Amino acid sequence: MDREKARVASPPRPAGAVEEAMLREDVVREILARLGRGEGVKHIARALGIDRKTVKRWRARGAWRPQRRRRPRRLERFRPFVERRGPEVGWNAAVLYRELTALGFAGGYLQVQRYVKPRRTERRWAAVATVRFETAPGQQGQIDFGQLRLWIGTDLATVHLFVCTLGYSRRCFAYGYRHERLPVILDGHERAFRHFGGVPLECLYDNPRTQVLGRTAGAVLWHPVFEDFAHYYGFTPRACQPYRPQTKGKVESGVKYVKRNALAGRRFGSWDALNAWLEEWCLTVADTRVHGTTHARPIDRFAAEALTPLGTRPPYHYERVQTRIVPPDALVAIAASRYSVPVRYVGQTVTVHETATHYELFVGAACVARHAKAGRHAVVMDPAHYAGLLRASGPPTPPAPPQWEPAYHHLGQVAVRDLGLYAAIAEAGGAA
Repeated sequence: MDREKARVASPPRPAGAVEEAMLREDVVREILARLGRGEGVKHIARALGIDRKTVKRWRARGAWRPQRRRRPRRLERFRPFVERRGPEVGWNAAVLYRELTALGFAGGYLQVQRYVKPRRTERRWAAVATVRFETAPGQQGQIDFGQLRLWIGTDLATVHLFVCTLGYSRRCFAYGYRHERLPVILDGHERAFRHFGGVPLECLYDNPRTQVLGRTAGAVLWHPVFEDFAHYYGFTPRACQPYRPQTKGKVESGVKYVKRNALAGRRFGSWDALNAWLEEWCLTVADTRVHGTTHARPIDRFAAEALTPLGTRPPYHYERVQTRIVPPDALVAIAASRYSVPVRYVGQTVTVHETATHYELFVGAACVARHAKAGRHAVVMDPAHYAGLLRASGPPTPPAPPQWEPAYHHLGQVAVRDLGLYAAIAEAGGAA
């Protein structure tokens, strides 16, 4: 009988107490410590009053980890709805919670938020991740604008950088403008084509409002003038998918490169000086550095670009025509600035022809004035336009005194005599 009692490992313990001991960190650590000292499984189980299988399980795990009890989720039965509806609302937890509540869901908003969080993360990566796309020689050019503030003369001006990057060779062209309106876009393309000596088969853009009027049935509606310009030069315009500017990453990187390398810390005496430097920088620096992606110089890869030659094609003719009546000061208001015309045309109607860089003012078929575009609120005057009105500098000639002021005559008038009378009196030796 005593021998039988000796075989009893320990007094029986309630199952709940054993489970509690299994979940306590200190008990698990003691199990692992005893195992580390070389104690047997049976001895540890007897000493701690637990099942040998529990000791073996923790020996296999090797470290303490809390065991979480899985509770039935209230969201489980709505899972099919959430999986179908989630992509349609962009995995918006607030929208899903509102709709689930209407379907009988009794849980809280945080449950829905926790459930959709990993889906939102996957969606975010899908929106950012891209596959690098390399184009064939002569296939594509990418065009974009960048803005920065530069000192031009004594003014801190906003410069709009037109940048065109060829997809295969990575040669780039940059030019600075005062704005990004349509005449500037056309002028920038023509300057880039002349710089490269040819035209790529297609040009890629990031849906600029000056060029893309909208989309219908998946097709891009291009500005009719720009579409005609593309047909004239024989390239196909293409627009990125909305909110996917990274698909034209070559020129995105090119804009940053121009800002940080060509223009960092620079100031220029004029807009012409700025653009002369950009042209020099493109040829001597950007074309000759080893590109980080292609590991070759752009000017070397350009030999294989095979652009469509420009030939003898003249520049595209685009003018925006407006009419103005010349005011008394002979300064015609154009785009928040004023430009002079000869004063003899005051009161007449002039026609304003706008190009990318100049305004030309016509009376009938005659060009009466031509001005380079200035910034907003500028006044541009040509002194020759005011010939006959502008007087030489110096003190003004005083006006003649009044001759017929009534209150002055009661003092008497000064007699005015002929000087010959005084000479006759002097000869006679008498007085008058």
